[in-house]
Amino acid sequence: MKTVKRKSVGTHFSMCVQPAFIIGTNNEDGTYNFAPITWVSVTNEKDDDYLLVISMFGWKKTKQNVGRTGVLSVNLVSTDMIELMDYFGAHHGKDGKKDAVPYEVSRGEVVDIPVLDASPWVYECEVVRSVETGNSTTFFCAIKNIQIDEQLDCKDTFDVNLTKLDPVIYSGMYHSVGKLLGKIGDFVQS
Repeated sequence: MKTVKRKSVGTHFSMCVQPAFIIGTNNEDGTYNFAPITWVSVTNEKDDDYLLVISMFGWKKTKQNVGRTGVLSVNLVSTDMIELMDYFGAHHGKDGKKDAVPYEVSRGEVVDIPVLDASPWVYECEVVRSVETGNSTTFFCAIKNIQIDEQLDCKDTFDVNLTKLDPVIYSGMYHSVGKLLGKIGDFVQS
């Protein structure tokens, strides 16, 4: 392992490597709304109960919808969806329906929320609590259902070959995953 020489650059650099998701919500009039969000993580509540942790900044329509309804879909963005993600990010829900780029939508299997048919991995979620920090709201969401592409050969939700899933990774710019290196324990020397 090499030693890295670092330099201090201050606190204004905020790069944080994150997978990209498109959040699906229900508008007040029954239509759907989608917005890209990359502030998504997971935490453990108890036993095997995991919560998705999703933070949203500002006054997005999506953030308002989640606060009002308490439900959302969390659609992983694969590289073939990057145009759609970029489109959703450049157009705001307050300006009307986002339909200049074609996409298909269905409803969740467990939670009544809009789901993007192109997404290979979808969480159907219900908010269990939220925390306000400045202009950000962090939603702690119970996972009610996970839908995965049938072509993903997974033994469980931790046995995922990300190179096959091909997620968009965001760090201020868009990236993809290059190669599978191995599993936990593959690199421990006895």
